[in-house]
Amino acid sequence: MKRRDFLGYALAGASALSLPAGLLRPALAAGSAEQKLLSIVRRTIEVNGKAASVFGIEQPDGSSGLRFRAGDAFDVLLRNETAESTIVHWHGLTPPWPSDGVADAPLPLIAAGAERAFDFPVGKPGTHWMHAHTLQEQALLAAPLIVANPDDDGRDEQEVVILLHDFSFKSPEELLAELTGGAAAPMKQGGMNMSGDAMAGMDHGATTGMAGMAMDLNDIEYDAYLANDRTLDDPEIVPVERGGRVRVRIINGATATAFTIDLGELEGELIAVDGQDVQPVTGKRFPMAMGQRIDLRLTLPNEARSFPILALRQGSVARTGFILRPSGADVAKIATSAGDAAPALDLVLEARLQALAPLASRAADKMFEMRLTGGMAAYRWGLQTSAPILVDMGDRVEITMRNASMMAHPMHLHGHHFQVVAIDGQRFSGAVRDTVLVPPMRSVTIAADADNPGQWAFHCHHLYHMATGMMSTFAYPA
Repeated sequence: MKRRDFLGYALAGASALSLPAGLLRPALAAGSAEQKLLSIVRRTIEVNGKAASVFGIEQPDGSSGLRFRAGDAFDVLLRNETAESTIVHWHGLTPPWPSDGVADAPLPLIAAGAERAFDFPVGKPGTHWMHAHTLQEQALLAAPLIVANPDDDGRDEQEVVILLHDFSFKSPEELLAELTGGAAAPMKQGGMNMSGDAMAGMDHGATTGMAGMAMDLNDIEYDAYLANDRTLDDPEIVPVERGGRVRVRIINGATATAFTIDLGELEGELIAVDGQDVQPVTGKRFPMAMGQRIDLRLTLPNEARSFPILALRQGSVARTGFILRPSGADVAKIATSAGDAAPALDLVLEARLQALAPLASRAADKMFEMRLTGGMAAYRWGLQTSAPILVDMGDRVEITMRNASMMAHPMHLHGHHFQVVAIDGQRFSGAVRDTVLVPPMRSVTIAADADNPGQWAFHCHHLYHMATGMMSTFAYPA
């Protein structure tokens, strides 16, 4: 079995459970005249002056990704025009489980030359994205998925969509083999569970053993960092109006890189995270873990000056970005390396965020403890739960994730949105999200309402952590 395939097979055991027939129909719905055609393709881009063969997800006119309006149907025919089997996950949407896009959970990979139809409600407005749920994600098999708010139709505001990525001329299989010494094994569903007593004992031992150890920030040195497929050697230059308002939707599609968004001379309002509105937070720098999205509202000065927006790789001088250019403004060359290393991501902003539409206040029906484990030496990562995460329709579920490793993990739950309700045991009413960062030796508690039956993936959004075991399920009875 190829390494790029094995990510999906981790959920094969869960998908073998009986599937209600009503759940299967939307994913296999017949096409209609209103269907959007979306193609998975191979394409060539230039990186550091060299040609690179990568994937893409395109509409017939060559545009990347999809755009809907809230209330639309996600009526899409996805065609695989490449020579490789693959599958696409609609990150941020909450489709029926068969439409989710994880191999064999429950549908197989889409074969070369094959197609699959999808038809489900697109849901509320927000900044989302789509990506392969295989190692092909590293090779840029990703694209924006925007659900616009009809209420914004009359707003005098320009929209800019930016997809960040980390890029290597090596194949993802080579990168994984270098990390693991060639010994990566397929993930095993449910094989890491242990009793609460055993888990508590290991927590103490892990904490003691890791005292004084340095945090690991990055585990791959990439050849380039991209914003809409471009480096700062040839950045995307976005024409804007002097004194205009701009809504910037930024998607961190990197597989193993966290960024800090640096607005430079500008000050912006953070108005949404992971497609969910928050009480506005004003600032110049905003952290983004892998899989996360932020929406920033900017008001530009009425001047003929260009404004670089940079994405700074954590713990590194590497950076990428794009430039907002009013009419008549010059564009200065920006180096791909900064003078100082960017900071490590933390939870300072997370603790300030408040959802505009929080979950209804109620007690949890089920509570789970999850321990995030692993290390760079053996490059094995895992999720250990006090009990399998099994839920019933209508449950309010709380999960406390405790990171016992020395790397941060952006934890992503499929099929649901959750609210951050505690950091290190301190309760608060935080943001609604689908991906939250859990830094080393910290804990984050999330609350979710069980309202979408299936055997849903729950995993670290660092691709190589997921590939080496950091994946579990949020499961309903069959």
